[in-house]
Amino acid sequence: MAKVKQNIIILMIISSFGANAQELVLGAQRIDNILQHLSNKNIAIVGNQTSMINQTHLVDTLLNLQQSIKKVFSPEHGFRGKKDAGAHINDEIDKKTGLSIISLHGKNKKPTKELLKDIDIIVFDIQDVGARFYTYISTLHLVLEAASEENIKVLVLDRPNPNGHYIDGPILKKEYESFIGKHPIPIVHGMTIGEYAKMIIGEKWIDKKCDLVIIKMLNYDRQKIYNLPIKPSPNLPNKRSINLYPSLCLFERTTVSIGRGTDFPFQHFGAPFIKSNYSFTPKSGDGSKYPKHENTRCFGKDLRFQKNILNSLNIDWLIECYNESPNKEEFFTLNFDKLAGTDKLRKQIIAGLTSKDIKKSWQEGLTNFKDIREKYLIYK
Repeated sequence: MAKVKQNIIILMIISSFGANAQELVLGAQRIDNILQHLSNKNIAIVGNQTSMINQTHLVDTLLNLQQSIKKVFSPEHGFRGKKDAGAHINDEIDKKTGLSIISLHGKNKKPTKELLKDIDIIVFDIQDVGARFYTYISTLHLVLEAASEENIKVLVLDRPNPNGHYIDGPILKKEYESFIGKHPIPIVHGMTIGEYAKMIIGEKWIDKKCDLVIIKMLNYDRQKIYNLPIKPSPNLPNKRSINLYPSLCLFERTTVSIGRGTDFPFQHFGAPFIKSNYSFTPKSGDGSKYPKHENTRCFGKDLRFQKNILNSLNIDWLIECYNESPNKEEFFTLNFDKLAGTDKLRKQIIAGLTSKDIKKSWQEGLTNFKDIREKYLIYK
């Protein structure tokens, strides 16, 4: 017991350094606040490779503090964050701890009643990137829904949104709801994962109210561009790719590559039909098996060295590539409308509208969303 108290004191001291220096303190670093909710509880963790407290994983930290972790749930890309986008992931046993790792991107996307029967509290700690189609917020929804049905408390450890400095994009329409977009929000929502959890419950996007607690960050500034210490998924390796992701992800359901299978995913784009002096050739590898245009030279645009950080969605690149495509009927591929959240964007591009005109059509929806969002903001 003395060892446990010593570990808690050490972790509290480490956490206090950031607070005193007005530096960011993550929800996960506020160990004293977290432990208040975990005493004598059977715990499930929803986490992945980003669930770190300084240099130690959340799971290892809580086990060192003799907390009763029963199992771990992992999202898309798996517990170690190395699986391909969209890959079916099987359950496994963690070699280090012996804990069951239950995939929420395999046979189940939602924790079942059977899986939760011995659980008193769920701790959710995953680094999000602030885009509607990044599926960690869909996992959050399904975890909250499952917990509400079984009367289980959920503790969300808040982390910064690296794209929290702006809001943009079309609002998702109900008929295009899917795992890559579950809610009527724009592509870029400008909320932390904790704020988003509050919105899911407050807007009654799940049928039954969930017992939700947010462990807030200290000194968070949503206008600051945070450099994440651990890549949130295999193809978002750095700050540049994360900033470009909301704009470039729309290419995923077109005939244009965003560089999966190269050393610079989400930092350039191209296709065999584009006229350009810049080129790359996608190759199959870890985190990107069988990429689009595999082993084929693609011509396009290198975005690695542009000076400005994006403060809005760039759809000019999408329009330019569509206009240059020799086979426009096949440019947009399956589920583009689900990615966009509407069929309107695709139809507007085909009709020849400019990006300015397209973005003008988003403004009423964005204004309404901002009014709703305001109710759930933790950090003003």
